[in-house]
Order: sequence, then structure tokens, then C-alpha cells
Amino acid sequence: MISRSAIGRNAQLALRRQCCAQPANRRGFAAAVSGSTSFSYETADVGGVKVASRDIAGPTTKLAVVAKAGTRYESAPGVATGLEYFAFKNTDKRSALRITRESELLGGQLTAYHTREALVVEANFLREDLPYFTELLGEVISQTRYTSHEYHEEVEARLHLEQKRIFADASHIAINSAHGVAFHKGLGNPLFPSPSTPLSKYLNEESIKAFASSAYAKPNIAVVANGASQAELAKWVGEFFTNVPGSSSTVSSEATKYYGGEERTAHGSGNSLVIAFPGSSSFTAGGSYKPEVSVLAALLGGKSTIKWSPGFSLLSKSSASFPGASAATSHFAYSDAGLLAIEFSGSAQAIRAASTEAVKALKSIAEGSISKEDFTKAVALAKYRALEEGQNFEAGLVSTGTGLIHGGKAFQIDEVGKSVESVTADQLQSAAKALLEGKATVSAVGDLYVLPYAEELGLKV
Repeated sequence: MISRSAIGRNAQLALRRQCCAQPANRRGFAAAVSGSTSFSYETADVGGVKVASRDIAGPTTKLAVVAKAGTRYESAPGVATGLEYFAFKNTDKRSALRITRESELLGGQLTAYHTREALVVEANFLREDLPYFTELLGEVISQTRYTSHEYHEEVEARLHLEQKRIFADASHIAINSAHGVAFHKGLGNPLFPSPSTPLSKYLNEESIKAFASSAYAKPNIAVVANGASQAELAKWVGEFFTNVPGSSSTVSSEATKYYGGEERTAHGSGNSLVIAFPGSSSFTAGGSYKPEVSVLAALLGGKSTIKWSPGFSLLSKSSASFPGASAATSHFAYSDAGLLAIEFSGSAQAIRAASTEAVKALKSIAEGSISKEDFTKAVALAKYRALEEGQNFEAGLVSTGTGLIHGGKAFQIDEVGKSVESVTADQLQSAAKALLEGKATVSAVGDLYVLPYAEELGLKV
């Protein structure tokens, strides 16, 4: 049994709360829940750390440190993944076992994951435990011990399992390929290194520690919370993030440049084709945000939003022409670039037919032959998706943190909705025309004997 002295003061409070719990049948007045219903973020700078919060009413809080440590900024293949796997391991103050026990006593949930632009270290917990978990996250990013024992037993094993799972999926390979073809390095780096990458040459506890020392510095992090007041969050960040370095060796990445091109990969466990074009940066990036791209993605579509109905999107309407294949349009938005991607999966022959129809649909938009009703529906759907993303705790938190560490702004849900709503049919037509006149990105994975080349689809690469 763990001695009480070995447990943090907040864990002791948790035990006392349990002991002093009132009987379930006891009557009492309903307690008011602090917080508001606003989905707008307040932002501040606390001792060099960018802080953002939205004080949404409720008894729980989601708190995250968003660091400029995604695969875009990797100093060597796999170090972003390795750094993610070291989160909540031994620190100078706490062992991994102690972190686990204390967090469980408080009912907290801890996780870490990375995107192409950021690494997110996150905690979910009861609102009154904000001090403890703020202290814990500050400790994780400034005092983690990067040891060879943990590296060899944890990082390599988990990474190999992740590689085996992901690279058996043709769709994942195609999306990664499309990013690499479109952007080369930086945003083109894969989310996870492929099994053929010589990791033994690049990935070890020293390379991970060096990456952490450059990424975990005040200019490169943001602390973002949903369900916490700005005053409380600023108070505890100011107290518990003092050990985070004020500067570091530079985490650098060249400004993103779109190249376009084509890549074909043979694969025996499925077929996937991605046709992609340069898109819009994220809303948090400011001036380079183009809301018409999200409307274009909604209009092209592929998957119906209404059960038992093909839906209004151009690709869903034509889906009956290519049974055996599915199509979906996505927009990947980043701090200084974006990628509008149409992904097809299914039988190679059906994908070939479906991709031809998709290019025809894009040409019809560029020619202005879209009905007013379909345009109105596309704007409404794009607005809904944007507002839904902002309302989603996870997406809004990561978007805001990523925006702040890249010199942008917080994700403000009202502004996003208005920008999408203001898109005109002429803007949509011009956007589609510009895509067709420029270079496309085409990535084919699977049966290359059948899957089409870009030239066969009438696309420039």
C-alpha cells in the first residue's frame, strides 16, 4: 500500500473528498457550475508562455500543452514519435508509477499524441484539480528523464507495432505519399516513419532528448484549457512553468512550398488513390486562410450526410456510376499551407472510374455550372463543419494551441462561421479553376496495372 507521504497534496485531498462523501440519498440544493457557455478563447502571455482558455460551464477541465514538435520539425526520422512516447514517464520529481497512481486517485486521464505540426500532452480531470495537473504538465515538459532503459523497452516496441498497423493500410500510405509529393520535406514528412526507414541510425534516447530540448521551450509552447477561467489558468501556469527554458536551439522549418507531382506504390492489401491540390492554411494562421476551399470540399463531398440518400455533393450523386469504390474529400489545413484531397478506396477498376468522374465534377465547378441550390447546401455544410470543429473540445484546443505557437491566433468559432458564410459562387468557381490550371498531386497505392496515371485523368503534375 502506498504511504500517504508518497502521495501529492492534491491526491490526499482526493482521498479526503472520498472519505467525506455525502450519502447518495441526502437532499440538498443544486450547486451552480462555474463557467460560461461561450466558445471563444481568451489569450494571454504568462512569463513568455502563450496561454489560452475558454471557461465553458461544467465540472471537468481539459488541459493541454501544445508544442512545436510535430513531424514537420523533426531533427531526425521518428523523434516526434519517440518524444510522444516519453510523455508521463519518469521526471526529476515523480516516477512513472507515482504519476499514474496520483492521477488515478484524482480521476484524471493522461494522453499524448502528435500531428504534423504539434505534439500535444494532455490531461482531463475534475475542475477543482487544475493546480495539480498544471503542475504535472509543466513538470513533464521540463523535467522528463530520457533514459536508454525506457527507450529500448518502450519506444522501439511501440513504434514497431504502430508501423505494422498503419502501413498495412493502403489509405494511410496514400495520404502520407500525397503529403510527401506535395510538400517534400517539412509538412511532407510522414506522421510515422516507414518500416524501411533506418531508425537505428537516427532514433535513440539522445536524439529524442536533443529534440525535446529545442521543442520544449517557452517560445515553442502554448498551454490551452477548456473548462478553466483565464485568471486561474494564468495563475498556475505562472507558478508551475518557471522551469521551462526561456529559449532554445532553433526549431526550424522552411516556409512550406507546394510542388505537386505523382507517386505510385505497389501494395497487395488494398487500393487507394489520392488526388490533391494546394488548399488553405488554417483559420488561426490569419491572412492566408481561404474559406472557399472548405466550401469546395463540401461541394465535392463523396459521403452522404443523410441516411438512405445519396446526398447533394457531386461525388455522392455520381457514386452509382462506380459501385465498388468509395470517395471522400478532405481538407488538411496547416499554419502556412493546406492540402485539398479527394481519396478513393475499393477495387482498382472502380477507383479508376470514380477518379475520372471526380475530375469531371471539379471541371464543372470551374465552368460555373453548379446550381444555386447545391452551392447554398455546400456553404451551409461547410459552415456547420467549421462550427462543429470549433465546438469540439479536442479540435478547438489543438487548433488554438497550434495557431499560437506558429504566431497566429486562437480559434474563434464566431469568426470562422462568418468567413465561410461570406463565400460567393464566383469565389468558388475561381478557386476550382485555379486548382485545375496548376499542378495536382496524385498518389496511387495498390494494383498499379489498373490504377490511373495523372495524365490519364487530364491533370497536370
